[in-house]
Amino acid sequence: MSNWFVAADGKSLGPFTLQQLLGGLASGQYNETTLVWRDGFADWQPAGKVAELRTGQGAPVPPPVFGQEAHEIDYTIFGNEMQFVEIELDPQESVVSEAGAMMYMHDQVAMETVFGDGSRSGNSGSFLDKMLGAGKRLITGEGLFITMFTFIGSGKGKVAFAAPYPGKIIPLELTKYNGRIVCQKDAFLCAAKGVSMGIAFQKKIGVAMFGGEGFIMQQLDGDGLVFVHAGGTIVEKELAAGELLRVDTGCLVALTGSVEYDIEFVGNIKSAIFGGEGFFFATLRGPGHVWLQSLPFSRLAGRIWEAAPQTGGGGKGEGSVLGGLANIFER
Repeated sequence: MSNWFVAADGKSLGPFTLQQLLGGLASGQYNETTLVWRDGFADWQPAGKVAELRTGQGAPVPPPVFGQEAHEIDYTIFGNEMQFVEIELDPQESVVSEAGAMMYMHDQVAMETVFGDGSRSGNSGSFLDKMLGAGKRLITGEGLFITMFTFIGSGKGKVAFAAPYPGKIIPLELTKYNGRIVCQKDAFLCAAKGVSMGIAFQKKIGVAMFGGEGFIMQQLDGDGLVFVHAGGTIVEKELAAGELLRVDTGCLVALTGSVEYDIEFVGNIKSAIFGGEGFFFATLRGPGHVWLQSLPFSRLAGRIWEAAPQTGGGGKGEGSVLGGLANIFER
């Protein structure tokens, strides 16, 4: 198999395989005037004059081996409480994320805003089908567009995504969970290109009205890696068939498709009013896997709001004998 090289900006990029080079031509990254070279060439030649490339121009990029649709990516997670994940990309590999999640990226990583989720199912069909698919993301509170990062150089490229608040980043290989994970709507951080992002409707009215996260959650389908973020400490539970787990509605991060999810009343008005835990909790019934978080963002935001000066909560003088009396002279 020949190794191909590309001349760009006065530099020699490569080596590439023939399929990688054809993929670059098909995507518009290279054109017929791009200079290329391989073993056996006396000098650099325009891609449009090379028979192997001229006959292959416009051909689609071949699917990944073994029928896998999602790109295979490597990663490293850094940090403890404020984590970020660094994704390592091979040439023409891509990763998708929500807007604003990117922390840094190396040279020759191209950033592009795409309509929908970038998966094969999201790109197929009519314009109306694409609109309906992208519209599902609006229901979950996300945008119509996502950001795609593709490495267009040779060797390895890296791009990193940061967690939005203190907690943990959870890598999930969808093939280990029958190709589907359901998570809270703001948990998604990034994923390999090819993962489909949609919505999961909880049909029971109790979940719809009182579920904290509501009856609409985010559904991730495919055969690639996804990364979700949760607050505080992460707890994983493997539920046996029929096993029941009750949790605070905000502490639920994600679950596999086989887990039944419902909402129950706490039991009595006194517990609800004086117990400080709210009127409802989530019931999870196995079999399946669930992920829980110790610090929901809504709880963190509520504590910050209560302590904010504009709400009258700031400057309480914690640890002071005077406490709130010290604020009298400031008002």
